[in-house]
Amino acid sequence: STGAYGYYDDDLSHQETYGNLYNWYAIDDSRGICPEDWYVPTEAEWTELEVYIMNDGYAGIEGNALKEIGYEHWYNDGNPDHEGLDIYGFTGLPGGYRNYGNGGYYSMGADGTFWSSSESSRTSAWYRILNYYSSSVYRNSYSKQSGYSVRCVGD
Repeated sequence: STGAYGYYDDDLSHQETYGNLYNWYAIDDSRGICPEDWYVPTEAEWTELEVYIMNDGYAGIEGNALKEIGYEHWYNDGNPDHEGLDIYGFTGLPGGYRNYGNGGYYSMGADGTFWSSSESSRTSAWYRILNYYSSSVYRNSYSKQSGYSVRCVGD
């Protein structure tokens, strides 16, 4: 129930590429995890981003618009419709996640999971997923004890 972070497989080389995986309590911590004048986006702001991408002509490939260009860090499923385009400079990477139950690390190269600052219940919060086998952005809610990536937004 307190802020914590780690990096995939506790391997420092993964931190250099993908950054840290934070539990949701690190986001809610009064010390903050973002630089001054930056913050973790809310669920509504994530939705606003997705709507913007769709209205900007990229409906149906919102995930591709946010993933890094090509397949440098992402698994390649052979479907060119899933290739990252990085249209907005988000450069989403597949840093995987840390399971809250067993502490195991999963899905590096396959999934990029990003917290929102919005709770969905007392024990869960909303996050977004980019994955290698899809061009979409998925929305889900899960335990605040899970370890996901964070993207800070400037004021």
